[in-house]
Amino acid sequence: MTEIITYNLLSPAVLFFALGLIAAFFKSDLKFPSALSDTLSIYLLIAIGLKGGMELGKYSFDAIAAPLVGTLIIGVLTPILAFLICKLFKIDNSNAIALAATYGSVSIVTFGAMQSFMQEAGIAYESFMTAMVVVLESPAILISMIMYAWTKQKTMHIHPSVIKESIFGKSILLMLGGLIVGLVSGESAVPMIKPLFVDLYKSVLILFLLGMGIMAGERLADVKKVGAKLIAIAIITPVLFGVVGVIVGYLCGLSIGGTAIMGILAASASYIAAPAAIRQSIPEANPSIYLGASLGLTFPFNLIVGIPLCITLSQWIHG
Repeated sequence: MTEIITYNLLSPAVLFFALGLIAAFFKSDLKFPSALSDTLSIYLLIAIGLKGGMELGKYSFDAIAAPLVGTLIIGVLTPILAFLICKLFKIDNSNAIALAATYGSVSIVTFGAMQSFMQEAGIAYESFMTAMVVVLESPAILISMIMYAWTKQKTMHIHPSVIKESIFGKSILLMLGGLIVGLVSGESAVPMIKPLFVDLYKSVLILFLLGMGIMAGERLADVKKVGAKLIAIAIITPVLFGVVGVIVGYLCGLSIGGTAIMGILAASASYIAAPAAIRQSIPEANPSIYLGASLGLTFPFNLIVGIPLCITLSQWIHG
């Protein structure tokens, strides 16, 4: 595992993320324009969806059925487990549910970094795993909002705006739309899509991670305000969920690479789709808690430790 961690730490993606952290820590005048961050985010979402759709067309439904079911199980199980973990640490209901939605959903950038690392390391994986990212986005948000409605009003009713955000929010809409376009277009679209959405993908990811490093560094101050409980949750949760994801991936018959990706998908935490739904539906939840945990702690933890850990666990469980 030490070799994998070292290799990961020296990858351009992680190094540029570290550069962003350093810039934020020393209060550099380096700024990442929000418009550029939004543009790069849109690019990554479309690229992941397109590549996933094009690859998905190569497989029969029988080949993806078990991983699809496994992904849905993770999407339902992780927000419930995250809520229980938060209650063990005596977090109030609103913030516990906000964290449940955040940790039950998925980080597309962590997935992108995992993809990049595995390609550089020469580790093969099922290309349809990109589609699993799309599948994992919505369930946790819906499950968390059901829990919120129940704790508040003892009812299972969810406001229609939450359902709309869970299905038509920016990240889900772009990834799902890209997936459908890639699936319908198939190989005939490769000459048009490859120069922008395949060849430049790693370079754009590196640039985006520089901006994420700056944002994560700025969130560390929020983490300090909340204290040790949040730090413990932000470290324990991805490790536990990573193990769950690896086990589910193995039981679904995925390869070493596919199992590792299932692990990192489960271990990652959303800072785009879930926070958007939380801000609208749970206004009393503190953004410093759920964004500070996911972006300030879990995201860098997964980049540095989570990726090597999931790969090592996958190699071990496959024997």
